[in-house]
Amino acid sequence: MENKSENRIAVVSILVTDRGVSEHVNALLSEYGDWVLGRMGIPYKEKQVSVLSVVLDAPVEVTNALTGKLGRIGGVSVKALFGKM
Repeated sequence: MENKSENRIAVVSILVTDRGVSEHVNALLSEYGDWVLGRMGIPYKEKQVSVLSVVLDAPVEVTNALTGKLGRIGGVSVKALFGKM
C-alpha cells in the first residue's frame, strides 16, 4: 500500500540579489508549478533585490526539495513557513 504524505500550505519567501540567476529561479518554480497556488514578485530596484512570495499546497517533502534547490543557487536566500492545517 502506498503511503502518501498529506499536503500542507506553505509560503516560500525568496530574495534574489543576483538578477543573473532569475532564469534559474523561474525554471525551478515552473518545475514545481503543479504545487503552486500563486506567486507574487516585487522588484526593489533601489536595493537591487527581487522579493518573491510563493504559496504552495504540497507535501512537506516537495516544499523542502524546492527550497533546498533554490537555496543552493548563489544570490538566492529562501525560507518556508508552513501552515498548521
